[in-house]
Amino acid sequence: MHRRRFIATAAGLAAAGAAPPLRAAGSAARVLRFVPQANLTALDPIWTTAAVTTNHAYNVFDTLYGLDDELRVRPQMAEGHTVSQDGLTWEVRLREGLRWHDGEKVLARDCAASLDRWARRDTFGQSLAARVAEWGTADDRTIRIRLHRPFPLMLEALAKSAAIIPFMMPERLARTDPFKQVTEMVGSGPYRFLPGEYVSGSRVAYARFDGYVPRQEPPQRSSGGKVAHFDRIEWHVMPDAATAAAALQAGEIDWWDQVHPDLAPLLQRNRRVKVAVNDPMGYIGTLRFNCLHAPFDNAAIRHALLYAAKQEDYMRAVTANDPELFRLCPSMWPCGTPYGTEAGSEPLQGPRDLGRAKAMLRDAGYKGERVVILNPTDMPSMAPFGLVTADLLRRLDMNVELVETDWGSVVQRRSSRAPVEQGGWSIFHTWWPSLSIYTPAINPVLRGQGDKGWFGWYENAAVERMAEEWLSAPDEATRAAIAEQIQRVSFEQAPIIPLGQFFMRTAYRTDLSGFLTGSVPYAWNVRRG
Repeated sequence: MHRRRFIATAAGLAAAGAAPPLRAAGSAARVLRFVPQANLTALDPIWTTAAVTTNHAYNVFDTLYGLDDELRVRPQMAEGHTVSQDGLTWEVRLREGLRWHDGEKVLARDCAASLDRWARRDTFGQSLAARVAEWGTADDRTIRIRLHRPFPLMLEALAKSAAIIPFMMPERLARTDPFKQVTEMVGSGPYRFLPGEYVSGSRVAYARFDGYVPRQEPPQRSSGGKVAHFDRIEWHVMPDAATAAAALQAGEIDWWDQVHPDLAPLLQRNRRVKVAVNDPMGYIGTLRFNCLHAPFDNAAIRHALLYAAKQEDYMRAVTANDPELFRLCPSMWPCGTPYGTEAGSEPLQGPRDLGRAKAMLRDAGYKGERVVILNPTDMPSMAPFGLVTADLLRRLDMNVELVETDWGSVVQRRSSRAPVEQGGWSIFHTWWPSLSIYTPAINPVLRGQGDKGWFGWYENAAVERMAEEWLSAPDEATRAAIAEQIQRVSFEQAPIIPLGQFFMRTAYRTDLSGFLTGSVPYAWNVRRG
């Protein structure tokens, strides 16, 4: 990607359409035109952790509980809950007036089936499911969850707000095999998905759901009153950052989810555009290894790369050398969260030593196996990672193939468990909102679940035992000690390489207001004026 060409193109296009169209009195004022971070290729938020799918799903689906700005659990679809004295039976009461987009009432059996499906895919959900005897109902408005043994973090699980989220679906959809995609998008959220207007690579559209009854509390993150102020939301897929920047300056779009860092200064000079950081917790860049196949089925080979990788290279590449937008974070847990320490991180923090890394690769048995790196060219917040890694591995004399494609194709291909000779992969990069990976309960990349785990299929029985101990720990000091031990094991086994913590800017027209804090571009509460 050529930054100067991006900037010049954006400036030229903006100048050509500098006068924004008059829209306040027309129908366009009731439409929110949004540019997502990437193309939407997967619609089912239970099937994938892709953030663009999560963002889509928040328009369509709702949750039983949400989180406020202090990360406290708040009822959402739920009216409230009760817990039996022995802690083995939870009953969640649905609030009145909930309807699906097809007009049917939301029933407890819909939600019980949705929780069952979610719990088969999500890391936290799987920990909960191991203790569940039955996802059942007491009546049409009451979900009854019976447990084999107590699960004190039940509400935290039900309020999970990032990758993968327990969204509620009608029972007929929730009965779908969780390893197959649901394609019919019927939820109970503030907007309806319009399937007839969905064109992958171009456009996604939603209409306000007039049957939605918002809560009365003020909105915060994923909780509170989800008031839809627009008749329609239109997603316009624009892989080219310069095109998106020019469209925003010209008033042809209202909101650009993730601003290319090179173009932020240009947008900041436009008085009709606001550039902001909406998630102060930031994102964690991650290099993920495929632990099923050579060469990275060998932990010693993965570990050797820690001595060669340098977070600063990745962070400067993804933020265009803007020191205000990143921090080095030599931790497996997000820095600034309770478990974000440097314990065991010496290989990552020491001076780069390519000679040592090469020797370690030879000693570990690397024999020139092909390393296929998947890299999304349409994601400026990820694409630099693949380029840095490909260059680094070539300097280590590894046999590297860089496969550059769109993010949607990466999402599809990373689910393949085949060897590279049969269309598989060795490495891909991604990022996680810090909020989505800051404890052993929810962090899928450090858990050792093997075939049942996240892409890369890292298996480690000791880590799984420690995660179970964390869930049952009697106090925070014990939990912190367990999290530190998981981190030390993770630096030894290297299922990932943490690339640093960075912050992404969003940009929108100044006639919009009502934006909420969080890693998701929440569309509710946003209004014109």
